[in-house]
Amino acid sequence: MSDAESPGNPTLTPDAQTDDFEAVEVFPDSTDMDLRPGADNCYKCTACDVSCPVAEVDDEFPGPKFQGPEQWRLKRKEDEAVDDSIMSCSNCMRCDDACPSGVPLSQMHNTARGEYVDEQMDKLSREYIRNRILANYGTLAQLGGMFPRLANAVMGNSVVQQINEKLLGITAERDFPEFATQTFREWWNERGGPQVRSEEKRVAYFHGCYSNYNTPEVGKAMVRVFESFGYEVVVPKQRCSGTPMFANGMLDDAKRAAGINVDNFAGLIPEGYDIIASCTSCSMSLRQEYPELFDIDGIEDLSAHTYEALEYLRIHEDLEGAVREASVDDQSFAYHAPCHGRNQGLDRQAVELFRQLDGVEIEDVGDSCSGISGTYGWKEEKYDKSMQIGADMFDHMEHAQGSVGMTECPTCSMQMEHGTGYDIKHPLQLLEEALV
Repeated sequence: MSDAESPGNPTLTPDAQTDDFEAVEVFPDSTDMDLRPGADNCYKCTACDVSCPVAEVDDEFPGPKFQGPEQWRLKRKEDEAVDDSIMSCSNCMRCDDACPSGVPLSQMHNTARGEYVDEQMDKLSREYIRNRILANYGTLAQLGGMFPRLANAVMGNSVVQQINEKLLGITAERDFPEFATQTFREWWNERGGPQVRSEEKRVAYFHGCYSNYNTPEVGKAMVRVFESFGYEVVVPKQRCSGTPMFANGMLDDAKRAAGINVDNFAGLIPEGYDIIASCTSCSMSLRQEYPELFDIDGIEDLSAHTYEALEYLRIHEDLEGAVREASVDDQSFAYHAPCHGRNQGLDRQAVELFRQLDGVEIEDVGDSCSGISGTYGWKEEKYDKSMQIGADMFDHMEHAQGSVGMTECPTCSMQMEHGTGYDIKHPLQLLEEALV
């Protein structure tokens, strides 16, 4: 959890600790949060700017320091409009991890982006319509999941891809992810729900949109692995975690989705359930972005009980011991840690775990961002920059011993496959192969 989790009570600098401190509401529609203490903690070390992958390839992007505390201070003083460069932030959140003084940078970015979209963006513009579609991928996926073969044929057609680029600004350079012929939830219902019952070991699975509609094999692996350790797994009704909505400034959409998710998951916590996500962006959203941005009953409890799947097993089970005793046919992997996994301190877990698995060689391909950052790399005007950001990762992958990629993030897996042609596995799939 970042230090930005409780923005109202950070450690204040000596100058800020005054008796006449008066809270200033800079963003009126931002659930009454006051970001002054966090902004005043910024001492312009520029660590956030150095860590920013967008600033590295885009000379016109002013960087997270401007987008966060400097823009906040300017807005407080001059009541200035939000600078339109906020829409070039990819929401990788690496700046949060880099800041040595706990400035809630991503919270400031999300709040400013939401105000920019609400108050300054033309709702009939191509950019707004495109961003709204990308932000609500769950709605698009629900339609595609109803007729997967038809949707795959249409979205995979080069003419349709060119039309999408001309009309909507969705790049034609990428192949649209295929919809599975059976969603994860359809499989879950067909198997009859939980196959293990337990009073002590209970988890509620947040599968997210992509594992449900596009890669149900990841969700199946998660269920089978947890059940092999004796866990009762339940799968509540859910909406998108909100990650693509935050990245596109659609905070009203994100709040509606968060409300549904909090209602359906937080109520299970008193019954002994923890919340597990197989996507690091989903776990990041529930753990950090929800409590930073929304005031919903139960949201703090949900945040405190949310874990990434591999992380949870490493905490609660002797996962390392189980892996040491297992073996698989010889395989080599080039592993990329997603930015949202790094922000949760999870960047080394897959490498550390699978180096103990007989038959597996795994190599970390470095700490660079993959470049796709969810919806960022799907935008026509951002595509080239996303590939420039990912170039370091591509190079490391191609020089790694393995010819199969591995990551916990579905959009990072798209970028890895797109840039190298490698097949990509989720760590849970290898864990299932080894243990189940």
